[in-house]
Amino acid sequence: MNNGLEQPQTVLLLGGTSEIGLAIVQRLSSPVLRSVVLACRDTTAGEAAADSIRGSMSHVTVQVVSFDGADHGSHQQVIDDVAARVGDIDVTVLAFGQLGDNAVTSHDSIAASALMSVNVVGGVSASIAVANMMRRQGHGGLVVLSSVAGERVRPGNLVYGATKAGLDAFAQGLGDQLVNEKLHVLIVRPGFVHSKMTAGLKAAPFATTPDAVAQRTVAALQNHRRIVWAPGILRYVFSVLRHLPAVIWRRLPLD
Repeated sequence: MNNGLEQPQTVLLLGGTSEIGLAIVQRLSSPVLRSVVLACRDTTAGEAAADSIRGSMSHVTVQVVSFDGADHGSHQQVIDDVAARVGDIDVTVLAFGQLGDNAVTSHDSIAASALMSVNVVGGVSASIAVANMMRRQGHGGLVVLSSVAGERVRPGNLVYGATKAGLDAFAQGLGDQLVNEKLHVLIVRPGFVHSKMTAGLKAAPFATTPDAVAQRTVAALQNHRRIVWAPGILRYVFSVLRHLPAVIWRRLPLD
C-alpha cells in the first residue's frame, strides 16, 4: 500500500519495454519501493530493461513476465498471477500499444483491426483485469497512457488516433466508476514524444521526452488527478482545436 507520501511499494508495468512506462517506474523510485514487475511480449528486451532498473535501484526486486496485449483471454490470469507472486499491487501502468503505419492501416482493414485489437480491446481488457484486482485488495491506482492524438482524430494518424480516443473514453468512465470505491485511474495525454516508436517521424509542436512525461505523471498520480497533459500547454491548445469547425480543421497542416 502507498505510504503517507503516496509512494508505492509495488509497481506493475504492462508494456514492460515502453520508454515512457520505464521512465515512470524510475520516477516512482523511493526507499519504500520494493518490487517492480515488467510485463511484456518481448521478454528478452524486458530482461534488459529489468537490468537497467536493478542498476539504479539496488533495493528493488525486478521481475519480468510474459504479457501480450492482443491475447485478451490471458490478461486476467497474468494480473492475478503477478498479484499472487508479489502481493498487493499499488500502481499499475498501462503502457503497451502500437503506432502502426497510417499509410497501411487507413487502407488495410486487417491491419486496422489488428491495431484496434491491441490498443483498444487489449487496453480495455487489461484495464478491467486491473480494476478487478484493485477491488479485491481494496486499494490501488491505474495509470493509462492515452495521447492527444485521441482528442480529435486527424487523417495523418487515423486509426491510431481512433484507438487512443476509444481507450481514453473508456478510461474516463472506468475512473468515474471506481472513484466511489476509493480506487484511482489517471489518464495521461502526451503530445509527440521523442522515443524509439516515433524515430524518423517529424516532431509536432511542443514535442517532449519520456522523462518529462513521467515527471508530470507521477506528480498527478500523487495528487490523485483524473487527467494530465504532457506538456501542460497542450490542454489549452486542444481546448481550441477540438472545437474548430471541420472546414478549418481539415485545412490545418497537422499531418
